[in-house]
Amino acid sequence: MRIITGGILHETSTFAAGTTTVRDFEAGKGIVRGKNMFDKYRGANFCCAGFIEGAEKNGFDLVPILWTFATPSGLVERSSYDALKHEFLVGLRAEIEHGIDGVLLDQHGAIVVEGIEDADADFIASVRNVVGESVPIIVTTDLHSNHTEARISAASAIIGYDTYPHIDMAERGREAADLIYRTIKGEINPVSAIRRLPLIWSAELQVSAHPPMNEVMSFVFQAESRDGILSITLATGFPWADIATMGASVIVVADGDLDLAQRTADELGDRIWAMRDRLYQDPLTVEAALEDGFKSEHFPFILADMADNTGGGAPGDSTMVLRTLIDKDIQDALLLYMVDPEVAAAAHSAGAGATISARLGGKSDPRQGPPVDLDIEVMALSDGKFRYDGPMYSGSDGNLGPSAWLRHRGVNVIVTSVRMQPLDQAFARKLGIDCSAMKVIVVKSAAHFRSGFERLGGPIYNVDAPAMHSHNYKTLTYHRRPPVYPVELD
Repeated sequence: MRIITGGILHETSTFAAGTTTVRDFEAGKGIVRGKNMFDKYRGANFCCAGFIEGAEKNGFDLVPILWTFATPSGLVERSSYDALKHEFLVGLRAEIEHGIDGVLLDQHGAIVVEGIEDADADFIASVRNVVGESVPIIVTTDLHSNHTEARISAASAIIGYDTYPHIDMAERGREAADLIYRTIKGEINPVSAIRRLPLIWSAELQVSAHPPMNEVMSFVFQAESRDGILSITLATGFPWADIATMGASVIVVADGDLDLAQRTADELGDRIWAMRDRLYQDPLTVEAALEDGFKSEHFPFILADMADNTGGGAPGDSTMVLRTLIDKDIQDALLLYMVDPEVAAAAHSAGAGATISARLGGKSDPRQGPPVDLDIEVMALSDGKFRYDGPMYSGSDGNLGPSAWLRHRGVNVIVTSVRMQPLDQAFARKLGIDCSAMKVIVVKSAAHFRSGFERLGGPIYNVDAPAMHSHNYKTLTYHRRPPVYPVELD
């Protein structure tokens, strides 16, 4: 049994400036070709790693062609996408000559390409056109997918992550591998239905360990255990993709019974829509979060600067939270991470122990706020290379480029050259920082930071400081997306 695998993954913000090119895919998780995927991702928390485990468990040959993942950013350049897709399809056609039994695709579900709003559907359909209708194609996707009927038509099944933060990626990969194996063996016949929901879901209310998300997932899992149901995927959508199909959805995969799949998807969709008023809340101001955090006297407490979440495509250099910490003379504060290659380079030139004058942050876009002029002590330097040890990217390497631990009075800042949200404490430790000794930690992230920081135990506040990816959706200018709750629909 030979099963082909690969994928082109990207979470595209149409609000971010610039375009995403092949170079960005190379600089992200890289462009991994052929059996190099086994060496790079075996044992890591990625769907492709789950595919590897599933192949070993079920005894089939997994044949990787091309897998690539660019850090979330702006619209994907058409020529870059076409080149990556062409390379995959050429490899796929070559493997067909040796015989293939199925295809496992690892996609994100929110990639937008110049001229192609639903590029995930385009990629899946392109694979389908090559392999024909009889070959099963099973696709894994992110929780933050903007799913469509076109994807359902092209794929045999779509399986999305169940958790946020995404600590179950490898598990979903194993599930997909088991499903395709059983399909090829003739044990099951997966058929899929979708129910789309016109709503925007607050990031802090999607955290799967807490209400209301754990309640939603509870009845998803209950429905998934019913006779005839093979898999259920809840997607909360990606609201910074201004496209006609942006929004949440429920996908149900049933065993040969399309009516059962659609009835179940509609039932779950109705339940989620009925509780929509619990799925959105206005974010806190920075000042209100700081006041409440110090009143709690439970340290360190965390401010999630989610409007500048690099994990969603934001630049990572907004300055309002930093300026507030300095203006209020907050002590034992730590900001992770300020993306500023210019200041990182200056720190490396000066060396550890030096004091430099710098214009920190605010260089990428006027929406990120102006730079903050500071005299900063260079506490420690790093080449940016480290290994994740938290549950989300556990077992994989990170590279933030030339980086530095900087300090101004009581405010500590890790400055990096590469955009990435903080997923665990590994890089801070490498620089010599004990996060547990801080009183306030600011993370440029919406929720993934929880996988490595929630264990610190203090309160967590999602704040909406001015930046490119505001979570106050009424302030964003949309042109393509449909009416959604809570903006246009009540």
